[in-house]
Parts: sequence; structure tokens; C-alpha cells
Amino acid sequence: MPHFFIDSLSVADDFSVGQFEKEALTVLNQIYQNNSVAILAGGSGLFIKAVCEGLDAFPPVPEAVKKLVEDGESEYGLGWLQQQLLIHDPAYYRVVDKNNPARLRRALEVCLASGQPYTYFLAQGQTPRNFTPIFIQLDLPRPELYERIDRRVDLMIEQGLEEEVRALLPWRHRPALNTVGYEEFLAFFDGKTNREEAIEKIKQHSRNYAKRQGTWFRKYGPWTVFHPADWEGILAFVQKKLSTQAD
Repeated sequence: MPHFFIDSLSVADDFSVGQFEKEALTVLNQIYQNNSVAILAGGSGLFIKAVCEGLDAFPPVPEAVKKLVEDGESEYGLGWLQQQLLIHDPAYYRVVDKNNPARLRRALEVCLASGQPYTYFLAQGQTPRNFTPIFIQLDLPRPELYERIDRRVDLMIEQGLEEEVRALLPWRHRPALNTVGYEEFLAFFDGKTNREEAIEKIKQHSRNYAKRQGTWFRKYGPWTVFHPADWEGILAFVQKKLSTQAD
């Protein structure tokens, strides 16, 4: 079975969620020429939403507003972004990843530019699709999930994550490196922490990210939850959904 969007970009490439939506829909149309089912796998809710529903329509943000938010963040930090978003859109504040400055910044810019909450514009860009998604979420009891995350990080270290980050130092300011696994080793290389602390931070931040993902999926979309090992249950569920759609 062919796979798509694996090793397809360089760390130096710019690639937005809008570009992903466009390219993914092109691939799906190609798949549906010969198949009735395609599988979209991944953990980013925003990218899944873009493909299955379309991106939300937001108003343009003037440069003056971007500068205002940039200056506030520069002077007062992440806490300022969090506080301002709580004031202007408490509903979005409850569900957003509060440790992701890019999302906080974007939401606040829209609020200030439009005079409306960021959530006002959500779902306005949804467009009809020529497919009907079946949403499946794989989940584990939290202790088991966290144990597997820790083991995965240990395996990444064994397989050369530290060396990988060192090789990417010339691109350290690219957005792709502002992510878990890279940021912690960059802090270690800068002398802000030691190696053992960096590895523990990777585990901690990975667990935090998994928790935020779970929160997002519980709030958005009709997800049906299965244990990853429940292949029989997943297959029976999908077959039932497909037969219902065919009727």
C-alpha cells in the first residue's frame, strides 16, 4: 500500500497547513480513482480538520496589530499572550494549547484586528468534501501511555536523536525545530541544562503534548475511541460504518 507525505520535505522548506490541505486533497482524489477507502493517519488535529472540513476563514490582520502583539510578547512573555487571549476569547483559551505561542499569538491577532473572538470565525471556512470521514482515536490508559512515551524517547536517544539535532544546528531557527525533542537538546547545547535534564524534559513535554492532544480530540469531532490493540473491534466498527454509508 503506498504512503504519502513521508520524508517529502526538508527542514529548510516552508509548508503551511493550507498547503497540506491542498496537496492532501489532490492525493485523495487520485486514490479515489481506483479505491473507495483511504486512511489518513496522524496526530495534529488542525491538519486533520483542514483536510476533512476545510480551513477556517479569518479576516486579514494589519501589520500594526501584528507589531502590537509582537511587542507585548517580547516585553512580557508567554504569560502576557495567555492573559490577553483569556480576556478577548475565554472560550478559545479553554481549549488552545496554552504553551504554544504561535497559536496564542495568531488567535490574539485575529481578536484585536476584528473586534470579534477568535472562535467567532471557527468553522466558517468549512467546505463540502466528496468523502465521509470515519473518525477513530487510538488511546491507552494514561499510565500505559506515559510508559510507552518514555520508552519511545529512550529509543530515539539510542538511535541518534542528539546527533540529529547537532547536524541541524545551521537551521535551528526554522519553525520545524521549535518542537519537542529539538528544543530541549538545543537548550542543552546552549548550556542552559545538562544532558540528563534535557532527556527528562523531552519525556515530560511529550507526555504534556499527548495530554493536550487527548483534550483536543475530546472536544472536537465525533471520534470513536479504541485501544490500539483492538484490531477486531476497529475493523468491525469500520465495516459497519462503510455498510451504513453504502445504503
